[in-house]
Amino acid sequence: MTAYEDITYEVRPAGVARITINRPDRYNAFRGQTVEELIHAFQVAGWDKSIGVIVLTGAGDKAFCTGGDQGAHDGQYDGRGTIGLPIDELQSLIRDVPKPVIARVAGFAIGGGNVLATICDLTIASEKAQFGQVGPKVGSVDPGFGTAYLARIVGEKRAREIWYLCRRYTAAEALQLGLVNAVVPHEELDAEVDRWCAELIERSPTAIALAKRSFNADTESIRGISSLGMAALSLYYDTDESKEGGVAFREKRKPEFRRFTQGK
Repeated sequence: MTAYEDITYEVRPAGVARITINRPDRYNAFRGQTVEELIHAFQVAGWDKSIGVIVLTGAGDKAFCTGGDQGAHDGQYDGRGTIGLPIDELQSLIRDVPKPVIARVAGFAIGGGNVLATICDLTIASEKAQFGQVGPKVGSVDPGFGTAYLARIVGEKRAREIWYLCRRYTAAEALQLGLVNAVVPHEELDAEVDRWCAELIERSPTAIALAKRSFNADTESIRGISSLGMAALSLYYDTDESKEGGVAFREKRKPEFRRFTQGK
């Protein structure tokens, strides 16, 4: 893969790789191709010895990422993998690359986008950023890192609140929850990200790689939970209850999930 359609890849001075989801017209929602390109870019940056830090962001100011593209989701998604979307591979890769990964969040980090921001080693947000989940509102869920790892970060009670109620959280609220490391005025976001990158570049790359793997070891069992959960999610996506979420989204109405579960 030598050219990207859904993302951009840029190597900046001093060994910083910036990977940008470039679908601003879709609020940087990802389809199968987007995830494949992200996987490729992370593999390139992750094992390039000249790269010291990876920054993941979204094009424009409206969204970091809003998760799976509902336009590419009719039951299964439009690519490969257990659910037609190798998102679990991407999540694992962000954890596996021996470089710190910073999520630069300028706007909405919703659904699968919130999961990506959570999985990144560090998250720096604009004061305009918003975080939250939407799965139960659209007939979906992330039954792995999106749930179990989130609980490690914010605690069980808060994680269940985030998933069950699907509320939006401001950048300041996300900071209080522990979802982000820093919140800055919107116009200072890039400068703040650059400062964090500069500090990281000065540190021992081997020590950071060992520290990252040590942190990951404590939560590595979640990878197995994710594998099992994605298999269950694939079965769920084939049900009328799940499909109602996508249909309602496209028809711009409230979904009627419970009419498919009456009598169960």
